[in-house]
Amino acid sequence: MKNRKLKSLLDKLYIKYNRPEYISPDPLELVTPFKKVDDREITGLIASSLAYGRVAQILKSVKIIFEIMKPSPAAFVSNISEKELRKLFANFKHRFNDGNDITDLILGIKKIREKYGSMENCLLDGMKTNDKNILPALTNFVDEIKGDNAGCNAYLLPSPKKSSACKRLNLYLRWMVRKDNVDPGGWSKIPTSKLIIPLDTHMFKIGTFLGFTNRKQANLKTAMEITAGFAKIVPEDPTRYDFALTRFGIRDDMRMEDFEKKLKSLKVGRSAPLRLPR
Repeated sequence: MKNRKLKSLLDKLYIKYNRPEYISPDPLELVTPFKKVDDREITGLIASSLAYGRVAQILKSVKIIFEIMKPSPAAFVSNISEKELRKLFANFKHRFNDGNDITDLILGIKKIREKYGSMENCLLDGMKTNDKNILPALTNFVDEIKGDNAGCNAYLLPSPKKSSACKRLNLYLRWMVRKDNVDPGGWSKIPTSKLIIPLDTHMFKIGTFLGFTNRKQANLKTAMEITAGFAKIVPEDPTRYDFALTRFGIRDDMRMEDFEKKLKSLKVGRSAPLRLPR
């Protein structure tokens, strides 16, 4: 009964907020203009990897990279040399990452596209039919990008085998695998049922309030528990509500208190209040 009530509420929020006009401010707004899947799978990984810190700085950093890679990021990656990359990004800086990190990431992308033909094929290569989720494939994906340089991009591109929630990588997969009014899609061979919630501070608190987890840290196990909670409501697409719900933590015009009150009125989630960010 509670699940039906919660699903009804979440579906209403999805219909209302899972719309293009609510994307900004979000690095996704810089990815969606790329209509070719070859370009989008590259720009999506770069934009999601840099999606930490202040949104204004994220957008600024991503724009710098995309301006260098235009008009075709796929052609850029295919034709660029390591020496040219080091020179182009010599002065780049985004919080904990610099131009060498971006160069290593692009070289990793170049390598797997040459080996597999696409980044989707690389991910599929690490996926078995009986895998319950995307984690084994994602671990292989990160290993393939890093190659022999296992220590590179340790912050930019974390691995699930380190128990990281891999929020930014899971965000990337949501963008590429799902297709609706917000997520542009492009990858058609990976089931949405295998995706994992991109666990940021906002979704951690929302998942806790909904009673999906009792854990105290936003790590991989917590992400799995919250994903399992949503999977009980929509098993074929557990990340369906991620975008709509996290707007409450990002946009100034969407008050989390209103969502909290609605949950209480339906008697779903935790009975004890949990103060969430506006």
